Amino acid sequence: MIRLFKHYVPLPILLLVITEAVVLFSSMYAGTALRFMGGRYGDIELVGSLLPRALIFTLVMLGIMTAFGLHRRDAKQEGRWGNSVRFLVSFLVGLVVMLFIFYAIPDLFLGRGAFALVFLIAFVGAAVTRLMFTRVFKLEALSRRVLLLGSGSRSSKVELLERDEDGKRKFNLVGCLPLTNSEPAITKCRVFQYQGSILAVAKKHKVDEIVVGVRERRNGGLPADQLLECKLAGIDIVDLPSFFERETGQIQLESLNTSWMIFSDGFTRGTIKDIVKRMFDVTASALLLLITLPIMLITTMLIWLESGNPILYRQERVGERGRLFNVLKFRSMRVDAERDGVPRWAKQQDERITRVGRVIRKMRIDELPQVFNVLRGDMSFVGPRPERPYFVNELMTQIPYYASRHTVKPGITGWAQIRYPYCATTEDAIQKLQFDLYYVKNHSFFLDLVILLQTAQVILFGKGAR
Repeated sequence: MIRLFKHYVPLPILLLVITEAVVLFSSMYAGTALRFMGGRYGDIELVGSLLPRALIFTLVMLGIMTAFGLHRRDAKQEGRWGNSVRFLVSFLVGLVVMLFIFYAIPDLFLGRGAFALVFLIAFVGAAVTRLMFTRVFKLEALSRRVLLLGSGSRSSKVELLERDEDGKRKFNLVGCLPLTNSEPAITKCRVFQYQGSILAVAKKHKVDEIVVGVRERRNGGLPADQLLECKLAGIDIVDLPSFFERETGQIQLESLNTSWMIFSDGFTRGTIKDIVKRMFDVTASALLLLITLPIMLITTMLIWLESGNPILYRQERVGERGRLFNVLKFRSMRVDAERDGVPRWAKQQDERITRVGRVIRKMRIDELPQVFNVLRGDMSFVGPRPERPYFVNELMTQIPYYASRHTVKPGITGWAQIRYPYCATTEDAIQKLQFDLYYVKNHSFFLDLVILLQTAQVILFGKGAR
């Protein structure tokens, strides 16, 4: 993992994006040179500077590929040809977008022959790059060798992270090292015998990193001098909450403590940071409103034809610092959805949802009116999902640190929304809170852009909607 602007990015994905960027950028020059090879002297000079064309082409294609889920840290194979289809469709969409850009800005157009060669070289180059990366990063010899210090209930969850959803090894858990005989060894991984030297065990098994999962660290429970010895020998030392944060993109509540939150690098606010985020919110919301206005007008008409007024649904939600506000959404349920006045979680195949509502929920169109909440300052474009006061009061009594998610403005989309399905139970709320805490701790302009690009995949493929 590489920490980029406080956000953890898997090294293979970062290297893949960089390599694809080089391939896409170079294809502009290679395709143009090939088109004019052997032609009359000066023809290629008539095209003009290729630098702006190469930059725009690279950014557009990388953005579309990310939106199609080709750069996700938890990408899961969807059948044998799932990712191949996404890759092909992303280039077809990229072709349409680039043609639109050429139409809007004629000075950027290369000519049909040159652009066809550029696109063909880019497609083949990106495909070969992905094939090579898939083969190289399957090699387990490249996996980071990890030693788990401790073998209690918290530590045992580390082994669950060793492989991703496709069974690929993310790191190599060589074993665990209980520091006392009384420590329960409930983990399934290999258990080493502690004989007074952590460094000796680490060197014997060629360990790259030690994860400290010992709960009791006082009164000699954690041999700090031995860990310092390992650190000075070039072995990385990381505590359990930081390890989970890095590997999962969430902050695990079970291993969390207040002192870690206080002394960790994160949970910071600043005037400049707030101003940049507000400028981003207003700009993104205005653009979204402009682009989706026809969709919103059609949705308004369809809701009115099916079930009449009201078109918009106003519901009280909890915002930044616990302030209440009314969120705006297109109505997707019957008018009498909660006729007894008792709030309920949305369920799979909820009978209260109308026919139009089922479609606009699936495509997340029902969320579009929230751009007005963003422009008004009640919400941010990216942030934790705002919840109803009834559920907030209930969850705050059941889940520790739940109030921490209200230290930033809620958002239309967010890290938890793209990483976890729709929230419908207390257990779901716990899982989503762990992602929300990651965002609260590490939010930045870069992370907001990552979330926006990955939100496109949620909309395109209807993930997590109910």
